[in-house]
Amino acid sequence: MIADDHPLLRSGISAVLARDARIHVVAEAENGDMAVELFQRHRPDITLMDLQMPGRCGIKAIEAIRAIDGRARIIILTTFSGDAQIMRALHAGASGYLLKNMARTGLIECIDSVHGGAQFLPVEVARAVVYQPPADTLSAREIEVLRLVAHGYSNQRAAQQLGLKEDTIKAHMKTISSKLGARDRTHAVTIALKRGYWEV
Repeated sequence: MIADDHPLLRSGISAVLARDARIHVVAEAENGDMAVELFQRHRPDITLMDLQMPGRCGIKAIEAIRAIDGRARIIILTTFSGDAQIMRALHAGASGYLLKNMARTGLIECIDSVHGGAQFLPVEVARAVVYQPPADTLSAREIEVLRLVAHGYSNQRAAQQLGLKEDTIKAHMKTISSKLGARDRTHAVTIALKRGYWEV
């Protein structure tokens, strides 16, 4: 099954897969909700999943599919190469993570590997994860605070939004900047976006 909100991309992936007689595309989903519904109906051996789709995102769709069948084999096919996004996908239950610009040459290899029960991470993806020490990982609350900052919230407004004290927001921002090695608020947001702490 292919789950991606771009029809042209789905067609391109189908064309690549059609060259291999062993592979048959049984369903195509244009959003996360449809991916879960079609998985339930078709139970594909492999699901190719985009991360950013309308409605339920790819991560949530993976979690829902894995709740239906814990043996489901899901490969992320995305443009997001940030380590936080990769780790989130792997923790949700993805067995592979492939960047879209690698799909033409690496897709069949990835599908073969995951279908055989292995995990597939190309060198570029594995390197992004390995090079980030666990100590610099942001907590859920820190991500929440930084997302508000990214949307232009002052410390005071962010505190009101989250039901916290302004000093607590300042403390969070200090910790965030330290973890990310950021010079200021804008730099912290830029680093977090690059690493994929949330989708744009």
